[in-house]
Amino acid sequence: MSYQPRSEDRFTFGLWTVGNIGRDPFGGPVRGPISPVEIVHLLAEVGAWGVNFHDNDLVPIDATPAERDRIVADFKKALSDTGLVVPMATTNLFTDAAFKDGAFTSNDPKVRAYAMQKTLNSIDLGVELGAKVYVFWGGREGTETDSSKSPLDSGKRFREALNFFCEYAVDQGYDLKFALEPKPNEPRSDIYLPTVGAMLGFIATLDHPEMVGVNPEVAHEHMAGLNFTHAVAQAWDAGKLFHIDLNDQLFGRYDQDFRFGSVMLKQAFYLVKFLEDVGYSGSRHFDAHAYRTEDYEGVKNFARGCMRTYLILREKAAQFNADPEIQALLAEINTDDGSHHYLSGGYSREKVAQLKAETFDRTALGARGLPYEQLDQLTVEVLLGVR
Repeated sequence: MSYQPRSEDRFTFGLWTVGNIGRDPFGGPVRGPISPVEIVHLLAEVGAWGVNFHDNDLVPIDATPAERDRIVADFKKALSDTGLVVPMATTNLFTDAAFKDGAFTSNDPKVRAYAMQKTLNSIDLGVELGAKVYVFWGGREGTETDSSKSPLDSGKRFREALNFFCEYAVDQGYDLKFALEPKPNEPRSDIYLPTVGAMLGFIATLDHPEMVGVNPEVAHEHMAGLNFTHAVAQAWDAGKLFHIDLNDQLFGRYDQDFRFGSVMLKQAFYLVKFLEDVGYSGSRHFDAHAYRTEDYEGVKNFARGCMRTYLILREKAAQFNADPEIQALLAEINTDDGSHHYLSGGYSREKVAQLKAETFDRTALGARGLPYEQLDQLTVEVLLGVR
């Protein structure tokens, strides 16, 4: 199999991903900047379906209105020439010094107002370019010291901002959903709403919870040592998996944003299997960066590698699902003689009476072996290509 990406795979990259110039806290850039138009053509060359952006990835923060219009026109032409689409947009509320203490949660009301203005303009731009999902990553919505901010007040400020944006989208007639992206730390010591579960709880408090979901990222949950597939499953079960960021990350490290599947292959397999098994149809967005060692040919290899690994793991997931020995083990593990089907379908007094009257052999229950070692080994063998 060639593992060539197709449009129906819905693979996307951000302008900030393949356009990353290789700067890090200890070293300057190793690649020269390339324009948004050049990035669109690069992504078309490697077979991507779409491109996403922060407002200032496309239009510099200090651009004049005339410069803005010219840049957007050139970008639209590049999209038309290549056939790439823009499924998602977001706002940079973390780079500029004005946001050093957050945007929507800043203690300064003028900063909060500027952040809202910037976001409204960015929403307009995203919709103009076709985006159906708008992501909020609270990069600096947090603290280094809890002496500085009330987490209760910060939560209220964030809620008010999101309620405002939802009402704006409704008033403008935009076909737009919002997705909140959690992260535990970096660049702040502690970022508010650090996990998918925290975001889901917060969404339930909004005025328009139906308009707001989550954009979970592999690296962000792995930074906290959490199981990303479990978080994605929770979001899916809640009907809130509006977007997803794919990359790779060792547990407990700084935000590495490695090529998808490059360091934790087994975890990547379970994620791909889950997305394919449940029929996730949204964008598969690679929010990752090429190694700092690479030139732009290496960046192309990085982008191709993200997509190729996903497609290989999708094939492995299908192989897992079709493997007779694996499926026999799963059937054995999940054996059900039907004697407790009466407990499904909700509560009743009759069910309580029947359940309380039952006698269970807890010794036998505890003695039953579960062949998880064998199942896991077979999974590893599928991944290693020996089955």
